Amino acid sequence: MPHMPLPPLSAWPDPPTHRAKLRRIAGRVALGVFTAQVVAAGALIGMDQVRKRRAAPPEFPHSEPHDVLVPPRGTAKVYMYGDDVFADMLAAIDAARDRVYFETYMWKSDETGQAFKDAIVAAANRGLRVCVAFDVFANLVVSPAFLRFPPNVHVVRHPLSHLARNHRKVLVVDGEVAFVGGYNIGSVYATQWRDTHMRLTGPHVAEVENAFVDYWNARGGRPLLTDVRGRPWESHIEVHRNVPPDLVFPIRNMYLEAIDRAEHRIWLTHAYFTPDRTFLRVLIAAARRGVDVRIILPLDSNHVVADWISRSTFTDLLDAGVRILRYRRAMVHAKTATIDSVWSTVGTANLDRLSLAGNHEINIELYDPAVAAEMERIFTLDSTNCEELSAADWRARPWIARFTEGLLSPWRAAV
Repeated sequence: MPHMPLPPLSAWPDPPTHRAKLRRIAGRVALGVFTAQVVAAGALIGMDQVRKRRAAPPEFPHSEPHDVLVPPRGTAKVYMYGDDVFADMLAAIDAARDRVYFETYMWKSDETGQAFKDAIVAAANRGLRVCVAFDVFANLVVSPAFLRFPPNVHVVRHPLSHLARNHRKVLVVDGEVAFVGGYNIGSVYATQWRDTHMRLTGPHVAEVENAFVDYWNARGGRPLLTDVRGRPWESHIEVHRNVPPDLVFPIRNMYLEAIDRAEHRIWLTHAYFTPDRTFLRVLIAAARRGVDVRIILPLDSNHVVADWISRSTFTDLLDAGVRILRYRRAMVHAKTATIDSVWSTVGTANLDRLSLAGNHEINIELYDPAVAAEMERIFTLDSTNCEELSAADWRARPWIARFTEGLLSPWRAAV
């Protein structure tokens, strides 16, 4: 048999390098971890669906809203029950004489949603200027027919193509009354969810109207709306807007400045709590210098995976002396805070990355002891429907819970 010459060395494939092997191993490990995370999230969602089917009807304490005087010549009313705020919003639309500006995230096609649509169409038929904005992604499951309006209702649909969602909820009527807060539009929110909205009257309304006008014009709304003039320079109320296309995110800094200034108490109520490292650090620092820091969170929210991601912050918070109060028997969807019986905020921004550095959001900031007293009263009432999580109970949680929390904790950076 003739001898076959070996191919030249350059024709031989390179042996796998140590670095290439490590990259393949790392890739397989990363894929395995991600798969485990997805499986864990799926299991949590499945178990949560079973829990929801077995849960008792929602119930929670609430009280009648009332106006608080806010200088100069204004009022603020804080709502903690959907039926109350929806009734006043519809009454404001029905009483409108010149213009109605309405903006929402979710708008369900149920009895409550239809009531709002009928009121808006009726206002347009009376000859008023009616402008409506809503987020398309949030309403993908809503019938397209419901979200069609006659030509005299001007509409901006925040498109799917935008990564930043329009998470704002705003109603401004005649430049005289404004509503801002966490309530989406739907019958479930009228009686079954605990949320917070605020109504403003007086010169402060101009700030909210200006926020709507700026969004409308920037999104190409027609007709083009005239900029709001005559806004006061000195005010007990500020309106802060996150505007992702302009890389403007003031709401996070508003919170950080207020928390850093706190000397006595910081009381937060939030549906979704996944703060970044800086936010967590300033909260812990406040608790360690003796500030009474309390956070009301849902015991079980409508997003169970977000709940479990949030749990990765609990050990550090509890060790620092922060009190974690978990709201029972209903979903608490509020996004509020009050500090030192002086400062308060009500708005649409959650304490997570999506709200603080991603979505279009709007928050009202108030420096007023009377409003702060009302916010403290509401927080105290909400606290009666909470169970407090102690550090001892948290340390005694099952190992499977610890494992799941650790597995999902990397997702905190994404939400």
